[in-house]
Amino acid sequence: MHDFYSDTKTKPSRAMREAALEAVVGDEQKDEDPTTRELCERVAALLGKEAAVFLPSGTMCNEIAIRVHTKPGDEVICERSCHLINFETGGPAAISGVMIQPVDGENGTFTAAQVRDVIRPASRYYPESRLVCVEQTANMGGGTVWPLEQINGVANAAKEAGLATHMDGARLLNAVVKSGVPAAQWTEGYESCWLDFTKGLGAPVGAVLAGSTEFVTQAWRIKQQIGGAMRQSGIVAAMCLYALDNNVERLADDHELAARIAKTLTTFAQVDRVLPADTNIVIFDVADTAPMASEIVESLEKDGILAGAFGDRRIRLVTHLDVDEDAGDALCNSLTALLSKGG
Repeated sequence: MHDFYSDTKTKPSRAMREAALEAVVGDEQKDEDPTTRELCERVAALLGKEAAVFLPSGTMCNEIAIRVHTKPGDEVICERSCHLINFETGGPAAISGVMIQPVDGENGTFTAAQVRDVIRPASRYYPESRLVCVEQTANMGGGTVWPLEQINGVANAAKEAGLATHMDGARLLNAVVKSGVPAAQWTEGYESCWLDFTKGLGAPVGAVLAGSTEFVTQAWRIKQQIGGAMRQSGIVAAMCLYALDNNVERLADDHELAARIAKTLTTFAQVDRVLPADTNIVIFDVADTAPMASEIVESLEKDGILAGAFGDRRIRLVTHLDVDEDAGDALCNSLTALLSKGG
């Protein structure tokens, strides 16, 4: 199967698995795993932060960060289509007891002015605005890379009002490769941020959450509390280190393939809209005269291609290291048969 459902579907290469075999390990809970320590130190330096903590998943990074930055009854500001709202099973409410204030942005991004507009005035009746979260790149916006000035403006607006800032950096390195802007420059205005290794970087497990030493100390306590602490975590941390050394620059290949697929989609009569494909995510809407998104996905699967339906008329395709040019050709050929003719 050619799997375009998500870059989370990548499988570790043989070389990545061999890196795990060579890992020097110890008890992570006792800070005795040298491979995990190396990974955290490298990510902290990469993101321009004092310290970092290794976690099983990006979702846990988001949820721990919210728990550190807020208290029950506070309000978190983020964009309506973001992962935090749509794909974490109500975690902010369940784990931290906070409310969400969604902002209607453009392709997953929003502005400093929008932040200022939704910050609550002081009142005994309102929740207290406490935290602003951004997602770089914006997944459901089509892998959008935030403009640097805009993402910094959001951080500045938050800080002016005394709010904390957090960056969901699941695909931050896609933004780095696309823009040429170093990771630490993207994260400079954000008190906490993280990298995911299980998407375009191809590792099977792991994300690293970074911030100040004080933030990471608190994050470790919550990690322990919710069962995220590990033992010989160097086994998987070694694969993340391999990813940093070998799978970052090649993200450009994923971007190139996604752009080619998006360009092909714009020529189809049955496609109403293709979101800008900045990086490795292609999202498009099919016309009312076309088959439903779920039906298109079923037809693609019969051709040996996996994709995702996100609504009645919306489909998402994601490129990654396990789909090559031949897979892209197969996908475009199948979509041509399904969508090129008028209804």
